[in-house]
Amino acid sequence: MPTSIRIKLSIMMFLEFFIWGAWFVTLGTYLLHNLKATGVEVGVAFLTQSIGAIVAPFIVGLIADRFFSAQKILGVLHLAGAALLWRASQAPDFGSFYPNILSYMVLYMPTLALVNSVAFRQMKDPQKEFAPIRVLGTLGWIIAGLTIGWLSWEQTNNLQATFLMAAGASAILGVFSFLLPATPPMKSGQAGASLGSMLGLDAIGLLKNRSYLIFFLASIAICIPLAFYYGFTNPFLNEVGMKSAAGVQSLGQVSELLFMLAIPLFFSKLGVKKMLAIGMGAWVLRYLFFAYGDGLGNYWMLIVGIVLHGVCYDFFFVTGQIYTDNLAGDQFKSAAQGFITLATYGVGMLIGTLLSGRIFDNYQLADGAHNWRMIWLIPAGIAAVVLLLFLLLFRERARQGQLTETETPYTPTSLAPAG
Repeated sequence: MPTSIRIKLSIMMFLEFFIWGAWFVTLGTYLLHNLKATGVEVGVAFLTQSIGAIVAPFIVGLIADRFFSAQKILGVLHLAGAALLWRASQAPDFGSFYPNILSYMVLYMPTLALVNSVAFRQMKDPQKEFAPIRVLGTLGWIIAGLTIGWLSWEQTNNLQATFLMAAGASAILGVFSFLLPATPPMKSGQAGASLGSMLGLDAIGLLKNRSYLIFFLASIAICIPLAFYYGFTNPFLNEVGMKSAAGVQSLGQVSELLFMLAIPLFFSKLGVKKMLAIGMGAWVLRYLFFAYGDGLGNYWMLIVGIVLHGVCYDFFFVTGQIYTDNLAGDQFKSAAQGFITLATYGVGMLIGTLLSGRIFDNYQLADGAHNWRMIWLIPAGIAAVVLLLFLLLFRERARQGQLTETETPYTPTSLAPAG
């Protein structure tokens, strides 16, 4: 890959995740303190991510795979997103805040698949080339968190500024996207395509592969406990007395960055099943550390729980993206990435956000504090069950992370029933 293209893709990833990290980490704290929202309303706000993820495969499959270049769609979505983030920052209450953030997430979530599509289309060997570029996205998230902590926006009750910062970055990426490598549609000019094909639902055929079906279901289930982390970690850390919690949370992204650089080595040595299992096991440990940690003698448990985020994310999500790209045929890479986004940030997070908000409210104490031990033990138990079932049911036919003849890249006929 030419150096100029690698630099452009790296900038794209940096801005993509800087935008998300700039407001998403502290969203729960902002809603609870600034807009006086309930735990259920916090869950509903995070649910917008799931709604956007459910819409994403349709936008990506219908538009990016068929009619328009992915980088141009990316630019339009981020320019519109910048306006919506600014409007969200001006909302005086949850009722007026919610429509703006819902509209924004419907536009933002498809961009996660689009940046992957733009990147993968420039690569000859994604297993080696993707991680060093994707790691810049992690760096973007880190810089966003450190900026919030450095400016003390949590302590000064100025989290409204996070949305303005994200809006500015979104506008920059919107303009920059038009300078990215051309990523034309793979299926342009096809006639007589079915409605399912036009919507990018060809990727559903991946589920006829038993191994991928188990992975897909595990992706949905493991994102239920993930919703607890996204929605309530920042309020939890602030409540137990951690200073500059958003900045400290960026340690999770530092860990993510370091592990991501090692993904090619781990992938070749461990293979898909062990990588995914380690990621899910780290989820269990993270929530146990949160359950028994505090701002005093067990402060170290909070730090370890945060640092485990790198293992949780890289070993499951990045491995899953590569695994999906390996199995998807060339014509369906964009749709396949949107499809796995549907499973994780869509269905799984939808269930998790609804559940986590109710549990948060149920374990609120009379003095306004919360029984955080129980709040964290519940997702720990869910993750443990998912890990056990995955280990029992997933069968990896490939060795050393490579595909075999029984795990060939997907085409509409390769997974079709015989006859």
